[in-house]
Amino acid sequence: MKRRDVLTLGLTSLAGGLVATYFAAAQSKYPERPIKLVIPFAPGGLSDVVGRLWADKVKTSLGPVFIENQGGAGGLVGGAAVARAQADGYTLLLGSTASQVVSPISTSTAPYDPVKDFAPISILVVAALGIFINPSIPARDLKELVDYAKANPGKLSFGSGGVGSTTHLSGELFKSLTGATGLVHVPYKGGTQPFTDLVSGHIPMTIANVTGQALALHRAGKVILLAVTTPGRVVVAPDIPTAVESGFPGMISHNFSGLFAPAGTPRPVIDRIVDATRGAMFDDEFRQKLIASGFEPHPDLSPEAAQRFVDDDIGRWTPVIRTIGLKPEQNTQ
Repeated sequence: MKRRDVLTLGLTSLAGGLVATYFAAAQSKYPERPIKLVIPFAPGGLSDVVGRLWADKVKTSLGPVFIENQGGAGGLVGGAAVARAQADGYTLLLGSTASQVVSPISTSTAPYDPVKDFAPISILVVAALGIFINPSIPARDLKELVDYAKANPGKLSFGSGGVGSTTHLSGELFKSLTGATGLVHVPYKGGTQPFTDLVSGHIPMTIANVTGQALALHRAGKVILLAVTTPGRVVVAPDIPTAVESGFPGMISHNFSGLFAPAGTPRPVIDRIVDATRGAMFDDEFRQKLIASGFEPHPDLSPEAAQRFVDDDIGRWTPVIRTIGLKPEQNTQ
């Protein structure tokens, strides 16, 4: 080998070593400046509540975390901004069922791939959904509701928070799993109005978030919560069976909120955020705040669990979205 080649090889190796040393040092000092958490929806929704609680709690271990709401296109606008950001841990996404599953699946021109373009960090919480009916409907469990719907095709409708919302997709999943194809979808602009109309009897059924207010109405007999659609019973209503227990094993749906970084973010940086998140999520006071806000803290905060969670949701909702021909639209989660 010529002397010039030897020198070139040596300089290249030295440069590579210096770059590696630089990045290793930068990762070990992370974070050295404020972190930006992008919430891809307008202020005031479910994601906003979770994001602000998390940001406030981890500031003692990660330093300042400032929130930036970038709403639009069902989460695609904010998601795209994070997917294109530098993979250094200083720009994170509070992803959700909408931004990481529904919206990317429902458009052929999505600005990012929800799996390839993000490094999962942690699923923080799951918002449980429930199947609610007006007491006038002659059903007191899920099987009776299905039997009634089949016996009265076209006469039973369900309200949702809008076309493309998780509550809408849950209704479509329910129809396909039970064979109650005569259920009529009634979309609303948001999740509050269908519940109000359920109480007043204007609609007979809705699938909605299991909030404290919803549970209070159930316990007062103004509505009936037949089942929750999470894999297991929820902390705030342990007496309510799951749809799985009720004989419909595929009836699983929920809204999740979790942390995601741009693909290529170094694993030591990811682990640092996971450690801070664990410290927050295992704090009893913080967990109670989440539960009081209607969320179920997710038990496994690892990046691997987050990836499995997203993969499962993509597998669950893709056939439903394809069947109904859903197009992406605004979502306010």
